[in-house]
Parts: sequence; C-alpha cells; structure tokens
Amino acid sequence: MALKDASLVLSDGRQLLIADQPDRPLVPASTMKLVTALAAIERWGLTHRFETGFFRGNDNLLWVQGGGDPYLVSEELDRVVSALKAAGVRAVSGLGLDAELFGTQVLIPGRSSSNNPYDAPVTSLAVNFNTVSLLVSAGRARSGEAQTPITPTAQRLGRGLGDGKHRINLVDGETALGHFREVLKAKLQLAGVEVGPRVELGAVPASATLIYAHRSSQTLGQVIKNMLEYSTNFVANDLFLLLGEQQGRTSMASSQRALERWARQTFGWRDVRIEDGAGLSRGNRLSGRQMLDVLERLRPYLELLPEQDNDTSVRAKTGTLRGISTYAGFVRRGRDWLPFSLMINQPVAYGFRLEVASALARSPALARD
Repeated sequence: MALKDASLVLSDGRQLLIADQPDRPLVPASTMKLVTALAAIERWGLTHRFETGFFRGNDNLLWVQGGGDPYLVSEELDRVVSALKAAGVRAVSGLGLDAELFGTQVLIPGRSSSNNPYDAPVTSLAVNFNTVSLLVSAGRARSGEAQTPITPTAQRLGRGLGDGKHRINLVDGETALGHFREVLKAKLQLAGVEVGPRVELGAVPASATLIYAHRSSQTLGQVIKNMLEYSTNFVANDLFLLLGEQQGRTSMASSQRALERWARQTFGWRDVRIEDGAGLSRGNRLSGRQMLDVLERLRPYLELLPEQDNDTSVRAKTGTLRGISTYAGFVRRGRDWLPFSLMINQPVAYGFRLEVASALARSPALARD
C-alpha cells in the first residue's frame, strides 16, 4: 500500500498475512468504538441492562437518579410513566434530578461546539441521546417525532434554524438536564399525573424512598450493535465514562486511566493512548496489530459489527476525522472470517477503505483454501 501515513494488517488467526507498518501508532478515529465495545462486553456481558432510579422524597418530590443508561429514549420514558402510575404516583410537588454520576461539565477530547448530533454532550441522565428532532416552519419549531413533546428548551434551540427538519444536540449538560426534566414533566402530565413547579438538582436525599427502578428494554448487546452501526458518539462516551466509575462517580480522567489499565492487563500493551471512547480525540493512538488483538477477542460477537453496504463478505467499523480514514473488522474468505485493520492518517477518497476491504476478501493472491 503506497501510503506514507498508513497501516494495513490482515491475520489468519495464527500469523499476519499482510503487515504494512503493523506496529505504528496511528489515530484510530471511530474504530476506537471497537475497543470501548469489547471493554463493555467484558465488564458487563451482552445481557446487561442499565438502570435508572425513581425516588419519592419526604416532600413528595419525584427524584430521578441517572445511572448512565444511554438508551433512555422517549419510548422508555413512556414505560417509566406507566410504571410510576402503577406504583400509585398521582401527584408530585416537582422533579429532582440526580446526574451526579458524570456531573454536568464533562469535557470530551475532540468534541466540537457544533449543533450536530455527533457532538452531543454526555450526561448520566439523558433523553434521546441528548438531541432533539425539530420541524421548523416560518420561524416556529415543533417536535419532529410523535413520541417526544416539544419543550421550551427545544423551541429556544430551534430559533434561527431554517425551515425543514433538523436534529441538533443539546449544547451542554445544564441544557440537557433542563430538557430531560421538561420531557418527563410533559409525559407525566399527559398521563394525568399532577406535577408541581419545584425543581431540584443534586444527589437524591438519603431519606428518599425508591419507588421504581427502571431497567432498560435494550440489552448491552443491542446498545453496542446500534452504537457500531450508527457510530453514536454519545453512546460510546457514555459507556466509556461508566467503565471508569468508582464509588458512584466517574470522569474522563478516571475512565482514561481505567481503559488504559484494562488494555495493558488484557493485551500486555505498553504504548496505547486512550483519550475517549468514541474516537473523537486525535490524541488516541493504536497500532494495527493492537486493533487485531481487539478483534480477536470480539470474534465471538462478530454479528454486532456492521455489514458493509453491497458486500456481505465484510463486517467492519469505519472511522472518519478530517484527513483520517480508518476501517477495522473482519473479511470473509471461504468459510473463515479474518480480522483486518486499515488506518490511514492522510487524506484519501472516502470509498477507498471500502474498496480495500472488499479486495482483502476477494484477492486471489491471498487465497489459502
């Protein structure tokens, strides 16, 4: 491969069939999500479901304790409201939000200030991946999805957007929590639950009583499959933060230490650099050989990797940053699935990596059948 700042490796499980700069540390971009996926699977298992706690305070405040469930979407809140009504909740004096697990000032390396969904802030209490879908017409915004009521926060963010449908992120942690509260309040009221005006932020009081623990309808396996298919940065860095949790708190720094420690203990790596779980940071560094180590441990979960469009012989994750194009996963040759990693840290055509992967699956020069 005649590219200076690139690496290509392919293995048959015993030896490298292709080894072009296999040990050169490069920026993996979103193929870093494969590392996060493996660490999460080995920590919790595919059947794990994340939980969110709902408590009643002595003052009849309804407290919500965020446990970092990355799939607490509108449909999940509908299930929550039904369960709360079944538990006898008919009126509350207001809502208390406990997002202490992550805090509201999570600084993610590589995250930009755009309003795109892939730049959404990460909070341990979030609805719809901290994004909103809006339909804007003549300067007025309404919800772009039937399952999510329009909120004052969403209307404010919609001002200035052109006519049409938009999905934008919620800017920062404080805005995200405000929107979560507004969505939950609206859903409770639509279900006939009276919600008072009080708003509290902080830790759930020790005197509060747990009335409902919501287990996500999505297993970790489903969460990871969707994360890899749609390359959801919010989900990846949510999992990344959870992997660094200690005594009910976590941070990017603690997660960076935890993941690098896990990588050293699991693979014996010495020179890995892990700065975020989604691959947003250009400070992340992996070699092609290290990526193959990850893929070999992911082999039992191959069905979680996205299938390449128009080529069923490739299951792999792409990664894209400006001037960076990566691809890692498996190619099928005969009855075998062989792991490969392609990291290109210089500008190339978008489709080049797909062509390389398809060629790895079909090139007669590599045939060993």
